[in-house]
This record gives sequence, C-alpha cells and structure tokens, in this order.
Amino acid sequence: MYLLCLMMITGAAFAQIPDAVYSPSVKSVQLYRSGDQLSYPVIRLNSSERLELHFDEIGGGVKAYSYTFQLCNADWTPAILSQFDYMRGFMQQRINTYRNSSIAFTRYTHYQATLPDQNCYPTRSGNYILRVFLNADTSKTIFTKRFLVVEEKATIPAQIQQPFNGQYFRTGQKVQFKVQLSDGLNISNHLQQVKVAILQNYRWDNAHTDLKPTFFSRNALEYNTENDAVFPAGKEWRWLDMRSIRFLSAQIESVKNKPTSTDLIMKPDGDRSGQRFNFFRDANGMYTIETTESINPFWQTDYATVYFSYVPKGNVPFPDKDIYLFGQLTDYNLRDSAKMKFNAEKGIYETSLFLKQGYYDYCYVTIDRNDPRRQASFEFTEGNYWESENEYMILVYFRPIGGRADELIGLGRVNSYTGRQGIIRGQSY
Repeated sequence: MYLLCLMMITGAAFAQIPDAVYSPSVKSVQLYRSGDQLSYPVIRLNSSERLELHFDEIGGGVKAYSYTFQLCNADWTPAILSQFDYMRGFMQQRINTYRNSSIAFTRYTHYQATLPDQNCYPTRSGNYILRVFLNADTSKTIFTKRFLVVEEKATIPAQIQQPFNGQYFRTGQKVQFKVQLSDGLNISNHLQQVKVAILQNYRWDNAHTDLKPTFFSRNALEYNTENDAVFPAGKEWRWLDMRSIRFLSAQIESVKNKPTSTDLIMKPDGDRSGQRFNFFRDANGMYTIETTESINPFWQTDYATVYFSYVPKGNVPFPDKDIYLFGQLTDYNLRDSAKMKFNAEKGIYETSLFLKQGYYDYCYVTIDRNDPRRQASFEFTEGNYWESENEYMILVYFRPIGGRADELIGLGRVNSYTGRQGIIRGQSY
C-alpha cells in the first residue's frame, strides 16, 4: 500500500507539460542526438547512442543542477512503475559540465551533459521526460524535455500521399503506412495492445494518436484511412539568420547596440496564405545555435532581443482569433510570451523574444478563441499546400498482457518528398 501511494505521489509530481521551461532565467534549452542539433532526441535501448543536453542560465554564477528520468505511457501520462523498474544506477545525476560566457554582452553560464550517463540510464523502452531541477530537490523543477527510447521489434514502411478527399486534396498530406510486428510479440488483442502516434516535424501539439488499423493479418497492421492520418501541409517556414550580429542578414531591418545588450528589429512579415507555393530548404520549424565567426557557439555567442511584427490584411486585427509566434523557438507552446499584441496605431501585431545567436525557423499561427482544443492553424497566416516539404515520424507502442507501461517497439520516418518524381531526398534514422 505504501509503495502504491509513493508511486501515485511521484506520478502526480510529474504530471506537467512535457516540454516546458519554468525558470525565466533559463534559455536556449536543447536536447538532441549527439552531434546533430536538428535531430529528435531518440536512442536505441542498450546501445551506445547518446543525447546532448545544452542550456544557459542568464546572469552568470554556478548553480547545482541535477536531472532524472520519468517513464511515461504512449499518451505521456506517468507510468505506474517505480523508478527502480526502469532506471539503473543513481536515480539522480549532477550536471558537472559548465562554463561562463565570454566576449558577450550578456552574462550567462552554459551547462551541458551527455545522456544517458553510465551511472544513470533507462532499462526499458518508451516515452521519457527528462527533468532538470535545482539543489537536488525534485520539487524545484527548472525545465522538462521529452525523449524516446526505442527497442526495435517492428518495421514501419510508409509513404505520403495526396488525400482523395476534396476538402484536403490541395491542402493536406496523408500518411499511409504498415506495421510489421516481430514474431516474438504475444499479440492477443491488437486494438488494445498496439498504439500508434504520428508526428509532423517532431511536433506533439498536432500529433495523430488513437489510430485504428484498416486491415490486420497475423503480425501485420495496415493503416490507410482517409481521415485519421491527414495533416494540414502548412508551408515552408520563415527564417531568421542571426548567426552574426555585426553583419546583418536580409530579414533584419535594423540593430540597436546598447552598452550591455542588443536589439534586433525584424522586417515586418505579411500574410502568405494567398501566395503561390515556392519551395526552399528549411529546418522544419527547428533552430540551431551557431555562428559564422570563429568562436564557440555555446558559450561565446551573444543574446539579443528580437522584435517580430506581423501585418494582417488591411491592418485590421483577426476577429475572434489570437495570433502566436510559433516554432521550436517557443517549444511549440501557445504561451503568453509567444502571443502577439495588436498595435492599433501601427495596425500590426508585435512581440519580442530573447534569443541566442543562431539560425531559427518560425511562423505565425492563429487560435480560435471559441475552440476549446486551442489548435494552432496555418490557414490564415501561412496557408496549407500539398507541395510542402514535411518530415513525419511514426511511433508504435506495445503493452504486454498484464503490463503496466507502454513499450516503444518501432519508429519509422518518411519525408513528404520521398518517392516524388524528380525529387531525391535521402532519409536516415
């Protein structure tokens, strides 16, 4: 009884937004596969693969940060398991690698770690939340980040098709795929034991879950529905190049150099929903911390306050809609800091973010105030075009009979340009 209560208390403590920063002084939180800033944080179980964690504490000084892991189910609810059931070694690990900033106006301390550490690593596959906290006190959570541990027991061939439904024919992308399960899995009820999630550009805010197979034969499940796996295609993302503050990129209108800080004013962005589609290579909403100068990007680059503005049609605000700056630079969260305010005098929406030097993708989305789901929409600001290039990731979960947690047994990737005539685009895991 005591153990059950302890697990319930632990689960409640972790029942929070999986990707969130709770300290206003912590910036530029990144978690990715070692050496690739544009990758999703996923590793194979019991492999030598590692993840890199990076973040900054504004203001300088050194603090005692530690991290731990929380195993979650396919829907990101905490698994009803003790940490001893899915972790080996220490339950907490101190972050010991840090360095103070140099040659930068902004004072900060850069922290980094390689995960999992040999003294603290997961022993089960599934969804995990990395939790970083202060002074060995797990109640003092600084930020949380998702990552995945996969034990491959399924293959997932997939392709992107243009929807047959006339409503989405020109604006959507349909994911058709098949799940081939290994013979070692004991499947008695595939509708209850197997779960699937599809992510577009590594986003969880619009992930498609609870998909049901259209055909099941022995260990093969085929998914080919016209409604459950159709995504709004969006458009190629806007971009901000602030890898150099001395030599401004084309998107930056002006710079204000202050004694201890820098302001970058972006050129006003307009409505793209009615423009013709034009392909250009983007980072699918993500960003990289980098510089064009010969310095270390993690602890020698500077920060700047970047001012964004969006000009609506006719300089009139959207009726019954809010507009947000959107992308990995806001963790795809519709938080207050990303919400744009309408300047009636100028007839534009405005907001600002404190960003580290790098290359950023972003866009603008609207939220219907009357929509309880608060679903981000590209329709009125960017437009949706079937021709858009998007990356899709398919996750397959399995729960054994009597199991208390969902296992991640398969991960498939497919790009919307894969297989299109005249287009060559390689894919890698």
